[in-house]
Amino acid sequence: MRSRRGGGGGGIGATGPAPPRVAMEPFCPLLLAGVSVPLAKAFKANETTTPPSHQNSTTAGPPDPGAPQPLLAWLLLPLLLFLLFLLLAAYYFRFRKQRKAVVSANDKKMPNGILEEQEQQRVMLLSRSPSGPKKYFPIPVGHLEEEIRIRSADDCKRFREEFNSLPSGHIQGTFELANKEENREKNRYPNILPNDHSRVILSHVDGIPCSDYINASYIDGYKEKNKFIAAQGPKQETVNDFWRMVWEQKAATIVMLTNLKERKEEKCYQYWPDQGCWTYGNIRVSVEDCVVLVDYTIRKFCIQTQLPDGCKAPRLVCQLHFTSWPDFGVPFTPIGMLKFLKKVRTLTPAHAGPTVVHCSAGVGRTGTFIVIDAMMDMMHAEQKVDVFEFVSRIRNQRPQMVQTDMQYTFIYQALLEYYLYGDTELDVSSLEKHLQTLHGAATHFDKVGLEEEFRKLTNVRIMKENMRTGNLPANMKKARVIQIIPYDFNRVILSMKRGQEYTDYINASFIDGYRQKDYFIATQGPLAHTVEDFWRMIWEWKCHAIVMLTEVQEREQDKCYQYWPTEGAVTHGDITIELKSDTLSEAISVRDFLVTFNQPLARQEEQTRLVRQFHFHGWPEIGIPAEGKGMIDLIAAVQKQQQQTGNHPITVHCSAGAGRTGTFIALSNILERVKAEGLLDVFQAVKSLRLQRPHMVQTLVRNRFQRSREFSWPNLLYVSWKALKYVAGGRRGGQVSQKKN
Repeated sequence: MRSRRGGGGGGIGATGPAPPRVAMEPFCPLLLAGVSVPLAKAFKANETTTPPSHQNSTTAGPPDPGAPQPLLAWLLLPLLLFLLFLLLAAYYFRFRKQRKAVVSANDKKMPNGILEEQEQQRVMLLSRSPSGPKKYFPIPVGHLEEEIRIRSADDCKRFREEFNSLPSGHIQGTFELANKEENREKNRYPNILPNDHSRVILSHVDGIPCSDYINASYIDGYKEKNKFIAAQGPKQETVNDFWRMVWEQKAATIVMLTNLKERKEEKCYQYWPDQGCWTYGNIRVSVEDCVVLVDYTIRKFCIQTQLPDGCKAPRLVCQLHFTSWPDFGVPFTPIGMLKFLKKVRTLTPAHAGPTVVHCSAGVGRTGTFIVIDAMMDMMHAEQKVDVFEFVSRIRNQRPQMVQTDMQYTFIYQALLEYYLYGDTELDVSSLEKHLQTLHGAATHFDKVGLEEEFRKLTNVRIMKENMRTGNLPANMKKARVIQIIPYDFNRVILSMKRGQEYTDYINASFIDGYRQKDYFIATQGPLAHTVEDFWRMIWEWKCHAIVMLTEVQEREQDKCYQYWPTEGAVTHGDITIELKSDTLSEAISVRDFLVTFNQPLARQEEQTRLVRQFHFHGWPEIGIPAEGKGMIDLIAAVQKQQQQTGNHPITVHCSAGAGRTGTFIALSNILERVKAEGLLDVFQAVKSLRLQRPHMVQTLVRNRFQRSREFSWPNLLYVSWKALKYVAGGRRGGQVSQKKN
């Protein structure tokens, strides 16, 4: 799906030994000296044999055959100068070409991204620290936050120094098998090769030389020998070998960390069927299940070998495909990766073979994933992490594991996230008990109370440097609450009106759903002078559902301009809105609008569209809904509308577009996950929203006596509990039954 957002992982940043340079560079000064000597002699000879100007040429005797010839010297001079020019030109262009091949990880204008598994033949490593390699010691978890702060200063200068001090891994190993002529075409990148001593060896196929080779290496976990297999993304020619490896190694889990294509370049050949079954060599692969979520996709395969002596018993293999690694750099936040890693651990059987991990080259993102997994284990076992030593160790098993300083920094960010917030996931059956624990007084040994848990959420930093567009003077006038404006990287962008600056801006943010990116649009209630922009957004982004969570007026204050007609039709700019129906059911008004775009469009484009507004009346500005059923009914009605009209963005607004808006979106995502998995993580659901729009799920604290009721964080827990008591009567076959308790 094309990203709607308005802004912008492993790479080939690793190389083998640098190609040998032609001996031209040290030879050039000698060459110049060698050429200059005969030239000097020629000039000298020419000067000594040239007759004086007053000498009469008619009286000169016959020429001496042994004397130097002036004509020869003048012919030799241009020839030597021309040869010298050619040599200098060749040296210059060769030097320039080599300079171009040296790519710095800080060059963020590279057409293929930041050393992201590019189709480069050779990409040089970052230059080493001038002071030479340093020793970096383990970090106690209690010091992790401070150490990361120090390393992040000066644009992550110390992280780069630490990364540049890592050994490449090439010195330790040999690559004879990988470099054999028969195997060269099996390598996706010629300088990303497995060491001979740690490569995965396949069974030999009779009559096929080097059939035991695949570009894959055994990698240790924290304490577990050969816990992983790090592999390149299969090529079309190596798919059969890949499945043979999965079968022979008894692997039950495949972790895929790249998309098939990125920036129109193939990163990995699709090695599985979309549906049904397919045979790869002598391995039959059939698709059993596929679940698509916002950050990753889970596919389950049944594989079986077909041999002349009969078929072996089938096995279940689970592929977890992380789809949210961006084209450039690393994920914006480690939350999705940590959730993904936990799911990998949950779905991997205890006594299975190695977990197969691959990206494109099998070193960048692959190494990043493996290091995070190992350091989380180390954190639990020793209360410290040693990223430098572990990366150094696994580079001896497969060179260049973790390829960029950005990936190296991301590892630390993920570990800090895990240390600070831990595992906040709950089984739905334990929610009520958890809520009671949080409401109780927190002791030193007990779980933190509601206020402490909410305080952690308020620590999520508001990134003011990423709010430049909303802070422009022309756009500040369009905000109800000046502190609640969209980030630039996910703001909703409108089409620019001809000749009118800043008309592409609206105070609205794209927000991820449980299964789909940019599933919601969170926005403020329109002002009188932004109503036209509101309806332009509804039209341009093909929204069919609007969720309104405020009244037009509350406590005698304007909270939202009435952007629809009470009867008949109203026009805002180029868009006419006609009220077709208005019904009230319990606490929800459902209004149907016929929206018409009044400018001529291409023939294939629609001129009119039906938009349904769900106006929830049961949510006071201060406090929480009286009971959970109304929220459940609202979410169910919106989901039904989505199924009928296609999964275009759902526009959600209250007054400022943060408190009730964030709570509705969080609860929608939480309930969707409960239905699918029987799990919920209220804390991370809210934290994720706050990284996408400031102040999501938050209300003001009126006074200390009402604090426990004014925090939207416990409010959300309370609403979740009420809603889930209504929905979660029990789980059958992976789904929550829709029964009342």
